[in-house]
Amino acid sequence: MKIVWKKGFIRLVLVTGILWMLLILTALLFHIWSCQSSVSFFSAICNKESKVYTILDTMGFVSKPHRCLIPVANDPNKIVIPTGKSSDDIVKILSYIVEDEVPHNEPQSSPLFGGHQSWSQREESFKLNSSMKVHCGFMKGGGAEMDPVDTNFVKKCKFVVASGIFDGYDVPQQPSNVSVRSKELFCFLMVVDEISLKFIKENATVKQDSDGGKWVGIWRLILLKRPPYDEPRRNGKVPKILTHRLFPQAQYSIWIDGKMELIVDPLLILERYLWRGKHTFAIAQHKHHRSIYEEADANKRRKRYARPLIDLHMKIYYYEGMKPWNPMKRTISDVPEGAVIIREHTLMNNLFSCLWFNEVHLFTPRDQLSFGYVVYRLGESFKFFMFPNCEYNSLFLLHPHTREHSSPVEWVKRLDQLKNMSLKESRGGLGLWTPYPGDLASVVLPNVTRTSKAG
Repeated sequence: MKIVWKKGFIRLVLVTGILWMLLILTALLFHIWSCQSSVSFFSAICNKESKVYTILDTMGFVSKPHRCLIPVANDPNKIVIPTGKSSDDIVKILSYIVEDEVPHNEPQSSPLFGGHQSWSQREESFKLNSSMKVHCGFMKGGGAEMDPVDTNFVKKCKFVVASGIFDGYDVPQQPSNVSVRSKELFCFLMVVDEISLKFIKENATVKQDSDGGKWVGIWRLILLKRPPYDEPRRNGKVPKILTHRLFPQAQYSIWIDGKMELIVDPLLILERYLWRGKHTFAIAQHKHHRSIYEEADANKRRKRYARPLIDLHMKIYYYEGMKPWNPMKRTISDVPEGAVIIREHTLMNNLFSCLWFNEVHLFTPRDQLSFGYVVYRLGESFKFFMFPNCEYNSLFLLHPHTREHSSPVEWVKRLDQLKNMSLKESRGGLGLWTPYPGDLASVVLPNVTRTSKAG
């Protein structure tokens, strides 16, 4: 009887285990099917933010649609805007260093927009305290000055849709599907340099109001005099990342790149990505890459910056403990699509933006490489919502640049080529030329499995 009972029990355990595995497999197959179903009911019940979906996506079981429906509210007029501000539990006071300390042995005698931040100052900036003072651009004499007419105008802007055009690569694209309520609530601010302002005047209708403000449709043009960097891509990071510094009265902001036409009401965007889930910072995940080392490899293949400098940038991060992304990380990706950023300007978010910009100022202007590193350094203290890429692509229509951007530094393949001073930036990326306090010669970057085309 004991032998029969044991054999029967073993059979029972095996059958139960098999049935349980079949049930899990059926659930996973249904999950995959529902996420890709054209039937709205089934696609709506798919949770694209779940850990299961992320793992299935990583394993290649889920195809990635380019666009998908955004679950926005039906009527912007019925949205209840939260009163007050989100609480800041960690950083209570945040101030900025505004006087640049130029090193005595530094041949560049004039102040830099992002300052001459030392390695020790950089390290201290990641140590969170209730009161913090950090580098955050806008050093006195460093450039990017705003016209007083524009400074007075932006003081009244609490809700901002911001964009930027530098070096004349685009013309402003007029947003569509904007409600009357959003037109009254939001300031649509297009930050430009003098080259772009001239180009826009030649290719679009620019109107001037009684106060001297310049407008292209719904966009108020905000002129930044004396661009702080040699590289237009780096100049574009100023309004993109330091939105809270340009528009200090703003409580909420939505950033979109200059070549984009926004096609979703901005109030619906804030409700979907911030207020509904009680988030304060939202950004989309990259369509192809989750590891910064994958993104760095793609940047080199696409000639987005000097290849040896991208390698040096990544070696510093790897030396400082930044591991390649894996499904066990707390974030669903280390690489964002940085063309749309949705923020409440809390002190923690402002600090994150400062630290993110400092990395862009010190190293390469490829902000997608720095985002995940700053998230890693701040750990659980910085919380954000990374939403599906297919929703990101449904927020806008993409228009081509008026001309292709190309900078000589992007074609550099070897460090010795940068001995030619005309290829080397003089006001940005200086951390790549400052002796690093660590042995980078022994650093071997992790292997990268290419998951996307170079183009």
